[in-house]
Amino acid sequence: MKDKPKKNDLAESLLVSLIDLNPQTEDFLTAVMDGLSAATKALPCKFFYDENGSRLFERICSLKEYYPTRTEISILEESVAEIAELVGRGAHLIELGSGASVKIRTLLNALPDLAQYTAVDISRDFLLQSAVTLASDYPDLDVAAVCADYTKPFQLAVPQNRKSVRNVAFFPGSTIGNFTPDEAENFLAGLTGVLGSGSGLLIGVDLKKDADILHAAYDDADGITAAFNLNLLSRINRELGANFDLNTFRHRAVYSEDLSRVEMHLVSQKSQIVTIANKSFNFAAGEHIHTENSHKYSVSDFRRLCSKAGYVPVSSWTDRNDQFSVHYFTAK
Repeated sequence: MKDKPKKNDLAESLLVSLIDLNPQTEDFLTAVMDGLSAATKALPCKFFYDENGSRLFERICSLKEYYPTRTEISILEESVAEIAELVGRGAHLIELGSGASVKIRTLLNALPDLAQYTAVDISRDFLLQSAVTLASDYPDLDVAAVCADYTKPFQLAVPQNRKSVRNVAFFPGSTIGNFTPDEAENFLAGLTGVLGSGSGLLIGVDLKKDADILHAAYDDADGITAAFNLNLLSRINRELGANFDLNTFRHRAVYSEDLSRVEMHLVSQKSQIVTIANKSFNFAAGEHIHTENSHKYSVSDFRRLCSKAGYVPVSSWTDRNDQFSVHYFTAK
């Protein structure tokens, strides 16, 4: 049975609609149990983003080593007039993984005639806080929020004041890099089922570059990325009653040139046993939990991937150093 959408009375005064698809704790438990039972232990990176994880990621985005955020924003600022023309007037703009809704402001300032802006995120409290703040800052804009796992089919709020609108998804931050290329193709192909035919896709994609730049970005000197990675174990302890000792795990980031991706791991510093839901998991000293992949592309490689997923490449933009890219596609 599908979960019924829930409304939040506190947010209703500023949001035109709130759909809470209530991603279940049981889904989290199943994912954790399955991931730690595998021959190579792994945890899905989508569970990084509880309230504390979301705040830690916002701190990562401001780090000097972490180039993707500021580079993507600079591309958006320099190209916003062209992007606004492609999005068009009266569109329904949907942000996947909206977080603190920082980058979207560059687009909103250039798109005064949107039918609606919808923020989609898995972290309910952070989503509501950000969406309500945005609605307050843009009082003439209809703002909606959907709490959902956007990697699965989800329900969109239909704009109330327009009979016919075109959906345009904004997927920033190179989050698409968390998927393997095959997973990315399948995800993007499935997204058209949510957005509809003729929809638009504006997406940020990190580019291949020197390994030293990547290592610094994913293992910063201040240890914020390490705290972000370890927070996943804190969440498992808090929500699932596990007994991970965070002092006995270490953050590790490594670039695999063969796979064109940065991998993040949590490494056990000793032989130990962790209990979750009355099940014990053995960790050998040096054993890894694989927590995230961040795939890097060339512009041409990513355009080919999206073409296979059913999109027509329209425009691509990069920064002067070719570190990051933003693309606009339309669904066939």
